[in-house]
Amino acid sequence: MRIRPATIADAAVLADVHVRTWQATYRGFVPDGYLRSLDPVRWRPFWQDRLRRPEEGTATLALVPDAGDRPVGFVSFGPSRDDAADVAAGEIFAIYVLPEHWGTGGGRMLMAAALTALADAGFGRATLWVLDGNARARRFYEAGGWRPDGLTKRDESRGFPLDEVRYVLDLR
Repeated sequence: MRIRPATIADAAVLADVHVRTWQATYRGFVPDGYLRSLDPVRWRPFWQDRLRRPEEGTATLALVPDAGDRPVGFVSFGPSRDDAADVAAGEIFAIYVLPEHWGTGGGRMLMAAALTALADAGFGRATLWVLDGNARARRFYEAGGWRPDGLTKRDESRGFPLDEVRYVLDLR
């Protein structure tokens, strides 16, 4: 596996990774009907826009197999979007790897690359938000040194509640 910057040509594949990973990861946490309604074609404009015109300081890296160039995962990151974070904080916005590639080390590679980029950009710490009940993700983050800092939030933007916990990591 290797890491490279995501390009506009990756938009359709990243939309597929995004949707398929959501469907696998969040089964049991969000309504099945919502998961079934997720459509990579509807996510393509989001990814096309994000990759064509990234917000200042943000980036998306793709995880690709050694024998190919079709991404099987991605990480997006940049300055923290969280009102409760200080200006020295970067944020991991999303990290997703297709379920058939879980346990291969790709997620760790993506995280390491993103954290290096955030530290190189001058951020002293990083934050991320994780679904409170997502034990698999929480174990992954905690194995990498991340710790919950006590902040929580409820996201009801999709018509059902998602309780999230903020994790932090010192980059110094």
